[in-house]
Amino acid sequence: MLHESLLDDARAIAGDITALRRAIHAEPELGLHTPLTRDKVRAALTGLPLEWAEGPSTTGLVATLKGGAGPGRTVLLRGDMDALPMPEETGLPYASTISGCMHSCGHDAHTAMLAGAVRLLCARADRLQGEVRFMFQPGEEGHHGARHMLQDGLLGGRDGKSLPDAAFALHVMPNAPHGLVAGRAGPLMAAADQFDIVVRGAGGHASMPHQGLDPMPVACEIVLAIQTMVTRQFDAHDPVVVTVARIEGGTAQNVIADFASLKGTLRTLSPRHRIKLHESLEQLAMGIAAAHGLSAEVTITEGFPVTICDARAVELAATTTRELFGEPAWRLLDRPIMGAEDFSYVLEQVPGAMLFLGVAHDGADWSKCHSIHSPRMVVDETAMPRGAALLAGMAERFLAQGWG
Repeated sequence: MLHESLLDDARAIAGDITALRRAIHAEPELGLHTPLTRDKVRAALTGLPLEWAEGPSTTGLVATLKGGAGPGRTVLLRGDMDALPMPEETGLPYASTISGCMHSCGHDAHTAMLAGAVRLLCARADRLQGEVRFMFQPGEEGHHGARHMLQDGLLGGRDGKSLPDAAFALHVMPNAPHGLVAGRAGPLMAAADQFDIVVRGAGGHASMPHQGLDPMPVACEIVLAIQTMVTRQFDAHDPVVVTVARIEGGTAQNVIADFASLKGTLRTLSPRHRIKLHESLEQLAMGIAAAHGLSAEVTITEGFPVTICDARAVELAATTTRELFGEPAWRLLDRPIMGAEDFSYVLEQVPGAMLFLGVAHDGADWSKCHSIHSPRMVVDETAMPRGAALLAGMAERFLAQGWG
């Protein structure tokens, strides 16, 4: 059997995987520069037959393992390392020691599971044909860390080093059944862009609105019109989600403001709708403002692209999951998730897939567990050996069989 003893071997190093995850959890870092986390990873993998590379833009690491059975295919495994700027309320003994910073998206578990996969594959290196690149990435939470590492050439594509032939990543889900692996071909997660709309009028006294140009009702009209635009201009089978998350304007109850601003996100699952939504939002905001004699400025900041999984990679992941954990461990998702993920940058250039791993406590009502980005989010660490085994198993299968 291709993955014989892999899960047992992962369980044998469960203590080390857990210890690394807890050490990272206690000292979370933000953004593109995560030196403490980087150093913990390198220390945990000291002495293994790896080639290390770093780039100028981030503290991201790529460790390369060359198989002992000679040259062949190349597969990339990724784990992200950065945390979120939010307080922790779990009460765990290894809770964050950094005020206002928490690993509430599971990146500490991702990194620890990837480190576990490194150890599992190094122990099998003499049987591997080809090479495995392990991508330890900072800056996933809105900082485009994957894009920076690609641009730095750490993943290949320059200086005579080709890009990998396949790429896989794993994301924990604390409100999904323990140990369940899920994925889907095609769009898995949305593109997420940000917008800022500033409606400019002319302020004055609240008792004499006819002498000014009040931006507030115009801004409110734009908010409502956005939702009508979504439901009437976009195919419901190719979803679009627009959220106005913040409205600002004014200084006092009896003052008509000079301007009002709207801030929010634009989420789409296809490039065509992404382009159309940008154009439609600008047309709508400027047109409504002009109809009332005001003006509107629209600024759109592009975020991550759509995360699109290759059907062959998803099938490989499903086969590996069933072999390692049994048939019930795999679930094919029937719809995408409207969150965003910067592994999408990798999948734009390399065929591959992202999978989800359920880490609710075994036996718990997973539907009531705190989700990612919650200050009370927790991970059942007993699921992490599964994650390490799955990552290693997908790499082993791809090197041995390709997409066959």
